[in-house]
Amino acid sequence: MTNKRLGRQTVALSAPPSICAGACVGGKMEKEGPLAAWFDYLDEDSFFGQQTWEKAESYMQQKALTLALEKAGLAPENLDYVLAGDLLNQCIGSSFCLRSFQIPFYGLYGACSTMGESMSLASLLIDGGFARRAAAMTSSHFCTAERQYRMPVPYGNQRPPTAQWTATAAGCTILEAEGKGPYITHVTCGRIVDKGICDANNMGAAMAPAAYDTLSAFFRDTGTAPEDYDLIVTGDLGKLGHEIVADLFRRDGVELGSRFCDCGLLLYDLCRQDMHAGASGCGCSASVFNGYLLSGLREGKWRRIVFAPTGALLSPTSAFQKESIPGICHALCISALG
Repeated sequence: MTNKRLGRQTVALSAPPSICAGACVGGKMEKEGPLAAWFDYLDEDSFFGQQTWEKAESYMQQKALTLALEKAGLAPENLDYVLAGDLLNQCIGSSFCLRSFQIPFYGLYGACSTMGESMSLASLLIDGGFARRAAAMTSSHFCTAERQYRMPVPYGNQRPPTAQWTATAAGCTILEAEGKGPYITHVTCGRIVDKGICDANNMGAAMAPAAYDTLSAFFRDTGTAPEDYDLIVTGDLGKLGHEIVADLFRRDGVELGSRFCDCGLLLYDLCRQDMHAGASGCGCSASVFNGYLLSGLREGKWRRIVFAPTGALLSPTSAFQKESIPGICHALCISALG
């Protein structure tokens, strides 16, 4: 059996899966943001025509999956698996979304890293010969997240400067064994990193050490450096977390430079939309990747990027018990060329 592992955490895929199609859905704030043109569907109604915000989140995933299938010219039965998750308790956004699709389903929870986790596992299934096609999908909704993790939306609580705005968005990526690309060539599985941050309004600081740990492992395992990539994109660190990661690498004598950006800084106009530290939520990196980043790869704007969504693995229970917030980050190398 061929060993595909590079170092402790990275796998080099011998038959890199191709990204067949991607689709993203957003809400009112996303429609007003700088990446609106790259969304496939935008709706100013926070309920998306549904009775509750939780049902709205399920609808967003349904819409993203349906649009991705349409782009790929596929039917639900052409997918071997869907790997999906969200921020809601027991991942009901994903499971309720998929009730009518009749596709074999793996439910995942990686908090805001779920897009990276689902794409990584789908890639491993395809490269290993266990699937021909698989969909990776996730979502978040500002109102459902605020109600579950912080304060009820009608309460109107004040947000500190370190707070991020949970994206009302969903994204779906369909991967296949053969295709025109872009291709996922490497996957780096992250480790739990916990530096003792307890403030649920400072997610960037909680997740940044995990992003640094995973990116360091990726560069170490692959024998590459930041300058070997056109873009290095973390997920949902926001302004503070982005600065922390850059500083941690700088202490190692490594300058990430202008190639280093974050989905939480791309999705919104921080000043014009008053987003404080930026965007967060599973739907942030999912929508940025399946819209703006995937389009750029297809158009030749970038040849090779590192996509590294991050997640804060807290729950209301752990927060009430004064636990710290563990962080996780999963990284993928995506190349426009096979």
